[in-house]
Order: sequence, then C-alpha cells, then structure tokens
Amino acid sequence: MSIISQVIFTVILGIFVFFIAKRVNFIRLNIALGRPQKVVGNKRQRWKNVLLIALGQKKMFKKPVPAVLHLLIYVGFVLINIEVLEIILDGFLGSHRIFASLLSDFYAPLISFFEILAIGVIFSCVLFLLRRNVMQVSRFQKPEMEGWASLDGNLILVIEIILMGAILSMNAADQLLQEMGNVAYPMTGSFLVSSWLMPIFDGYAPSTLLIIERMAWWFHIVGIFSFALYVTYSKHLHIFMAFPNTYFSKLTPKGAMEPMTEITSEVKMMLGIPLEGEMPPPAEGLQIWGT
Repeated sequence: MSIISQVIFTVILGIFVFFIAKRVNFIRLNIALGRPQKVVGNKRQRWKNVLLIALGQKKMFKKPVPAVLHLLIYVGFVLINIEVLEIILDGFLGSHRIFASLLSDFYAPLISFFEILAIGVIFSCVLFLLRRNVMQVSRFQKPEMEGWASLDGNLILVIEIILMGAILSMNAADQLLQEMGNVAYPMTGSFLVSSWLMPIFDGYAPSTLLIIERMAWWFHIVGIFSFALYVTYSKHLHIFMAFPNTYFSKLTPKGAMEPMTEITSEVKMMLGIPLEGEMPPPAEGLQIWGT
C-alpha cells in the first residue's frame, strides 16, 4: 500500500471516528436527561445478566429457528470483525495481512473459520429476507413494522450480505495473486471457502486481480465504518444498548412495585391511620378522668 493510500485511509478513518463519536455523545446526552438513580444489588447477578441476555441472546431462544439464525448473524458478524483490526493496522502501516507472519500456520485456519462464519451470516440473512418479504410472517405484517421499520430491517440484512461477499471476494483474489508470485501478497495457505470462488476470478490478468482485491478491501473496510455509523440511527442500536441496559436493569421480580410514599399516605389518611410523627386521634366516647 502506498503512502497516498495510507493517508487516504487515515483521513477516512478519522472522519468516521468523528461522526460516530458525535452520535455516541448525542445518545449519551439523551440518556443523561433521565433522573439519576442509585444502582444497588448483586453485581455478580448483573454481570450474569449481561453474559446471558446481552451477549448470549438468551431471550431469542424462545423460538428455536429464529434464535439459531440470529445467533449465526450475531456471533458471525462479531467474530468476523476481529479481522477488521488487521485491516485497520494494514491501512495505517501500509502492510498486507500483518497477522499472517505473526500467526504463521494458524493464520489460514483462522481466516477459514471466519469465512465459514461469513457463509453462516449470508445464509441467515437470506432466510430472514425471505421471512420478511416472501413468507408473510404475521409478526412482520403488523402496522408498527411498516415504513421505516421494514426498510431498516431489510437494509441491515442486505448490507451484511454485501460485506460478507466483499470479504470472500477479497480473499479469493488475494489467493490468486499469491499463486502468481506477487511479492506484495505473501503466501498464507489456502482459505477454505474463498478458495471455492477462485475459479470465478481465474483467467484475469494480474493487474485486474489487483484492482478486484483492492476494491473489495476498500469496499469492506469503508462499508464496516459506514455500517457502524448507520447503526447509531437504526433500531438495531438496541444490540449494543443491551449491554448497559441489562447491567442496570432491576433485579427484583417482574411486576414487583416499589413503595410509593404519596399513595401510602393517602390510603392511611382515608383509613384514619396516623402518619409517621403524628399523634393518634382520641377514640370516640373516651373521657378523661376528672372531667
């Protein structure tokens, strides 16, 4: 990667970091409008809730099929984006697959595992698109799911499919360039899924393959940055907000009511029960001795 590319990458990253940070601060200020409340209770239980509900998506398993599909997308997208760290470092340093030399023989199996997850994400997203738009599932036909809610859900699914496709295309072109002996593309070993796509790009000139690989690389990383910014406007922000929400949620049983002093006082007054600090009224017919 040339110095010009490094500068362009750094500028693009800086722009997205600025706008994402601005959105996060806007969301933080909106949350801060709420009344301060002291968090009490078992911290261990709170962290357990975070692991089971926010990270483990426990509530989704009430319906097995959507639960498994959601899990594939959730786990796949989170783990695959570990690769984003390598891409960001490559963008900054002008390197290519910087982790390949560090991980050595473990690099190809790791990328292959990410590619398997990418296929799982694509498969799940396609099924969810069919559920939303073809199968006429009743939940998606309700009034609250019309308009922006429907468009937003479809956009998220399509974006995820495109981003996964970009990863696989990038890896397929990369492997062909490795086989051609391009010094900028060190040998990493075969990647399980993208190696199946290599025949699609076979026969292209090295210069064309280089353009395909670089375009897929840029499309993927800029797509990830754009997706991160878009999510701050999307209903899917709840995926990230689930972590603080579950930690700070009440630990008392559902439906349990906290004491309401105002209502308690009103009820006591109606029943003639003295309030705290008040003397009880004299009983009717009570005569004081000597009067």
